[in-house]
Amino acid sequence: MFEMDDNKKLCKFVAFSVILAGFCGFFSSLLHYMLPRKRAGEGEVVEGESENNNNSNGIEDVSVTSPLKKHRICATSGSDSTANSSNVTIGNDNSKHSSSSVIQPPIMAPGDDIDEDLHSRQLAVYGRETMRRLFASNILISGLQGLGSEIAKNLILAGVKSVTLHDEGRVELWDLSSNFVFSENDVGKNRALASVQKLQELNNAVVISTLTTKLTKEQLSDFQAVVFTDISLEKALEFNDYCHNHQPPISFIKTEIRGLFGSIFCDFGPQFTVFDVDGEEPHTGIIASISNDNPALVSCVDDERLEFQDGDLVVFSEVQGMTELIDGKPRKIKNARPYSFTLEEDTTNFGTYIKGGIVTQVKLPKVLNFKPLREALKDPGDFLLSDFSKYDRPPLLHIAFQALDKFISEFGRFPVAGSEEDAQKLAAIAANINECLGEGKVNDINPKLLRHFAFGAKAVLNPMAAMFGGIVGQEVVKACSGKFHPLFQFFYFDLVESLPAEPLDPSDLKPLNSRYDAQISVFGSKLQKKLEDAKVFIVGSGALGCEFLKNLAMMGVSCGSQGKLTITDDDVIEKSNLSRQFLFRDWNIGQAKSTVAAAAAASINPQFKIEALQNRVGPETECVFNDAFWENLTVVINALDNVNARLYVDQKCLYFQKPLLESGTLGAKCNTQMVIPHLTENYGASRDPPEKQAPMCTVHSFPHNIDHCLTWARSEFEGLLEKTPAEVNGYLSNPVEYATSMRNAADAQAKDNLERILECLDREKCETFQDCVTWARLRFEDYFVNRVKQLIFTFPEDAATSTGAPFWSAPKRFPHPLQFSAADPSHLHFIMAASILRAETYGIPVPDWVKNPKILSQEVEKVIVLDFQPKEGVKIETDEKATSLSASSVDDAAVINELLFKLELCRNKLPSGFRMKPIQFEKDDDTNYHLDFIAGLANMRARNYGIPEVDKLKAKFIAGRIIPAIATSTALATGLVCLELFKVLDGAHKVEDYRNTFANLALPLFSMAEPVPPKVMKHRDMSWTVWDRWIMRGNPTLGELIQWLKGKGLNAYSISYGSCLLFNSMFLRHRERLDRKVVDVAREVAKAELPPYRSHLDVVVACEDDEDNDIDIPQISIYYR
Repeated sequence: MFEMDDNKKLCKFVAFSVILAGFCGFFSSLLHYMLPRKRAGEGEVVEGESENNNNSNGIEDVSVTSPLKKHRICATSGSDSTANSSNVTIGNDNSKHSSSSVIQPPIMAPGDDIDEDLHSRQLAVYGRETMRRLFASNILISGLQGLGSEIAKNLILAGVKSVTLHDEGRVELWDLSSNFVFSENDVGKNRALASVQKLQELNNAVVISTLTTKLTKEQLSDFQAVVFTDISLEKALEFNDYCHNHQPPISFIKTEIRGLFGSIFCDFGPQFTVFDVDGEEPHTGIIASISNDNPALVSCVDDERLEFQDGDLVVFSEVQGMTELIDGKPRKIKNARPYSFTLEEDTTNFGTYIKGGIVTQVKLPKVLNFKPLREALKDPGDFLLSDFSKYDRPPLLHIAFQALDKFISEFGRFPVAGSEEDAQKLAAIAANINECLGEGKVNDINPKLLRHFAFGAKAVLNPMAAMFGGIVGQEVVKACSGKFHPLFQFFYFDLVESLPAEPLDPSDLKPLNSRYDAQISVFGSKLQKKLEDAKVFIVGSGALGCEFLKNLAMMGVSCGSQGKLTITDDDVIEKSNLSRQFLFRDWNIGQAKSTVAAAAAASINPQFKIEALQNRVGPETECVFNDAFWENLTVVINALDNVNARLYVDQKCLYFQKPLLESGTLGAKCNTQMVIPHLTENYGASRDPPEKQAPMCTVHSFPHNIDHCLTWARSEFEGLLEKTPAEVNGYLSNPVEYATSMRNAADAQAKDNLERILECLDREKCETFQDCVTWARLRFEDYFVNRVKQLIFTFPEDAATSTGAPFWSAPKRFPHPLQFSAADPSHLHFIMAASILRAETYGIPVPDWVKNPKILSQEVEKVIVLDFQPKEGVKIETDEKATSLSASSVDDAAVINELLFKLELCRNKLPSGFRMKPIQFEKDDDTNYHLDFIAGLANMRARNYGIPEVDKLKAKFIAGRIIPAIATSTALATGLVCLELFKVLDGAHKVEDYRNTFANLALPLFSMAEPVPPKVMKHRDMSWTVWDRWIMRGNPTLGELIQWLKGKGLNAYSISYGSCLLFNSMFLRHRERLDRKVVDVAREVAKAELPPYRSHLDVVVACEDDEDNDIDIPQISIYYR
């Protein structure tokens, strides 16, 4: 149940972001790691010893031999697919001999397909080609502190071919607050060696190897992308020069996090081609008219708003009349409007537009010219901004990170947390760097900010590692695939607002020899104690939930004697979860998500006080999540996948005045929203408009895109294979009761139900598999021939509307019946899928020959198909407002009685205990023929209407309503939320300190802004917001309640409990209730069932002031115990 992904609030900051980023048209289309699985040809673990020889540079101990040679982005997935046969050697600092342990690389041949059951959510974001490029990519990650492990995690989940882990250092207790793969038993071990086992568990299909000695630049040639998280600037310049000039170029990323500060630099070479800058589907429009003008005006139907922008290139198709436009040539548009645009072309002498036409956006590749680090340091160009209130911050941080490198180089250590002397030294170095910049120098060095920077410089914080791990992981994917626009080239980030509101005493920053020392060096031991004693409720244990648990475990949240974390999720683990919900493994399939996740999180930090529940959060579980539960919480974190559940939790947090931290992801996009009592508006304060649904008549008779066809196909699947068999079983289980209910209903729906039951038990009853083949063949004829013939008979091609306009005008598409051919593989595949599923509903064994096209076609040819003759007077619904295709009739009752009589005769002929087997649609099993049937239905229908068809995977995304999900955006969202959690648990921050965020890793774009404060209402000297709840104790009467309000200058005229009216001044008999207790009136009038754990009830009171103006007052809680 709880995962993510139907988050309607992703567009919270889009308008603001668009203005500043210049992507306005893109955003109007907006609306979580991997199973340890072997790919084809996966090898075994090889263990042994090898002799290390000194290399030419005099460096002792050989490192890693890459399994692949360099490949270009544009290469096919099959290029360079053979692996180097030599073993990978893991270095040892003190020995010339090192043990080797590596999984030999699985070979991914060009024809090998991707496991769509496992990778469907990631495929929905990247597509097959990008996935294949990833499968052939070799990555080096240098520096295995928290940031390096997060990047590695995300790339291993994404499914790159190999990841080489490089680190010469050893695990310290300090590292345990940011690196989820380390435990106290790893202290003293080499970081890379200590990381490999747990990272390998994430995905057995990725080759993970280690390197523990000093890197040479020549070793970088074995990789497509290299990432450095802990490297000196001098070495970075050397390595970057090599990567930039290498042929082909090696994508180079330098990133680091220093306390609450972070930086990223990307260089993907002198000429890097981006094949898809945003990952969005090309926008389209249905043409209504084209003028013969210079420039030409193109108008489109108002079915959907156009998403074009000025300067876009488009191509035309299916245009009748003005055929000059359908030459496949991209044309530039301008003056883009919601339903029109102009062409930069003279169409005066073109043919006259008659009708039809589709206009489609053309997305061209983009070439980026990256500068090497040496040049970019001096001329960084435009920085990627994240918080527009800090527009002047990146140039300062550009200097600060260089100053820190000089400090470390000069003193051989990081600045000490709390050392004013070290902070001043760093500031002085920064000032000197700034002075050397000449005209480009920063006006204000901001010593206070540099002080914060110096104090936290040594610390790698988990939330920062999660956030930057998501961003950098996505940049590596871009480097290996050309999918999405890279970060160009510098990104600096800080969130000093997360520091405690009160100034920290330097003594509070001193290490305590605990796993949280790095965090304490930034936030102090007092805030750490608050984290450890927090009582947290996480709702949902999917991708977001897994990431949250990992982060909170390392932060020490709920790890103290007073702390407790409760997580709930009523869902179980499925195969498709395993590609992004990283706390789960394949042996966990079928187990409760929350239980498995809680156990995994406790293994990360044994001090974690966590309780796992399997309850859905809602009105039906208020006996579990009762008043005492909510009142005892410190903070609530949502990790949900649907709006309704979010709204319920929001109302509970509003009622009990608890902070709620919201987040969601959709593909490469994510958002976070902070809901803080009395400071911000609540989650439900702003509601997105409902998604536009296609009219029923469009879906059933006049589709004009593949979504309509797939919606219809999904509906037909459920009707034929689930609902109708269920109705049959409902009737057979209790014929008398069922018949009575149908007679009482006596409507068109009851008639339709009975007709479908009769078809299953009489006219279309299947007893052999040949019967199922016959049924499938006749279904084909009915769907794609007869119905179309009837439609075009009722509405011929030249038909006109009542106003005289052509009936078949855009967006309607004139259909053509199909001619069945057993030689057409798509026709035969539809018959196979339909007959197999039909047999399943009747419990008929499926013979092997059904999968033999030759035998199946012979059986199909035996089916007798009668010619169809269209009928006069058939009503086909054309009203877009109609909600049902079944028309009621005065004869329904008589027809129902006749159908029931026929059903009774059929029932008496059935074998005892006969039941059908309803089939529920399951999108994540490619062997069950569900999607084969739906895709077949949709594509044959598309063929009727001349709509482009889709493959099974695309059909799965649309019909299965799959929410695109990748690990990187999930990591980013949870990192951002946990940075806000510091503020929440500190408890003294102002609204301007909090940040809501919208991010799109594909662009990339980051937009952080202050939350919106709640609306304040006033009356006399009183003021309140949606967060306030008035409380009246002492078990009052209705009269006492009214007088209590009178004392506030409020005249109560109506009191309600739920949907029931307890008192209204207009009804004289209600005055008899004034002397009665409010709780007694609620029990009697509203039939209120007040459980023993509840001590109050809530009433809504309508009031007006002395001038008869309505006053909207808070909910009132009446305490009766």
